[in-house]
Amino acid sequence: MADELTMDARQFDEIAPYSDDIFHEKMAELVKEPGFEHAVKWVLPEIDFDDFCDGLLQVNDKNTFQRKIMWPFLEMLASKTTSGITISGLDKIDPSKAYTFITNHRDIVLDTSFLNLCFLRAGYPTTEVAIGDNLLIYAWINDLVRLNKSFIVKRDLPRVKALEAAQQLSAYIHYAITVKNQSVWIAERQGRSKDSSDMAQDSLIKMLGLGGGNDFAGNLEEVNLLPVSISYEYDPNDYLKAREFLLRRNDPEYKKTQRDDLFAMETGLLQPKGRVHFEVGNPLNGALAGMDRSQDKNVIARDVCRIIDCDIHTGYKIFPINYIAFDQLYNTRQWEEKYTEEEVKDFNNYLHAQILKVDIPDLSEDDTQFLYEMMLTMYANPLKNSIIANDICLDDEPGLD
Repeated sequence: MADELTMDARQFDEIAPYSDDIFHEKMAELVKEPGFEHAVKWVLPEIDFDDFCDGLLQVNDKNTFQRKIMWPFLEMLASKTTSGITISGLDKIDPSKAYTFITNHRDIVLDTSFLNLCFLRAGYPTTEVAIGDNLLIYAWINDLVRLNKSFIVKRDLPRVKALEAAQQLSAYIHYAITVKNQSVWIAERQGRSKDSSDMAQDSLIKMLGLGGGNDFAGNLEEVNLLPVSISYEYDPNDYLKAREFLLRRNDPEYKKTQRDDLFAMETGLLQPKGRVHFEVGNPLNGALAGMDRSQDKNVIARDVCRIIDCDIHTGYKIFPINYIAFDQLYNTRQWEEKYTEEEVKDFNNYLHAQILKVDIPDLSEDDTQFLYEMMLTMYANPLKNSIIANDICLDDEPGLD
């Protein structure tokens, strides 16, 4: 049986986190990379890099790395760039079970990092993390994330190769849950929701249902889906997302560069985010168990997406700036009791400062207005979706009790 499990594990070698038996070897290679040194000194300018590397080389497995290295780093990052990180609903998680935590996606790096920080604080097991290979710009980044319990999602493949990659990814997630008893994190859709209107993608649900060897709903039950809602008070990348919307509006053929992704990672990591909150939703297996298994998988996938959307949208923490953005975007005074004039002034000053960061020459008045409206939209959409979800996601609906 052990040989069989080892053989099963080998089929995931190119995408799985590094095993602990090669952890030290890979870490020894990582600390010699000039790019890694540059990144560490960029994020931690006062660090003694040699001492830091000596500490890394004393670590021999992924869990120790997360507890001894990543935990203090994330606490430092939280203290410097947030006004506090909170989580509700931990009682819905059984620490002895493995889950597929599925969340909305705001920040390339920190969505799952801060979720794992919450788990570390609470004494819960951390998750393995799905990360797109488009972000692995350098080989040392690939090594770093796989040392830190990440597995790789292959992007932008030809159709046949894309199906093979989806089957391999699904099989790995099922393997992690059922054999390793290891929770995983995955975003509800490919890429971040640029306008903060979070909707689960049925193609992702279909991917999760490829593995398992059961009927489609049974395969989804096997990965134990659990939605989690993420709320950031401020999104440091808001102006970069608005910039991308503008560039695409003006040139439909516009494509981001790797440098754009890298800069977005740096910005999200190091710039202020205000308050951050996670709301754990309801495990989906109860709803899946009650579904008609004779339905087409497309119908089941859409129903699962609807349930995930309801959990995530009703789980948002709504901040004063969300109410302000909604009222300004739709020219109402509907939520004026939720904020003060001082908060309005501060938010408008914030938007103005962010728009000034947009590095596009010769912006027209129309361009600037478009940027402003897109940023208002980003901050209004969580409230908008929350209102809709609280209206339609009834307490007695299956899977939402």
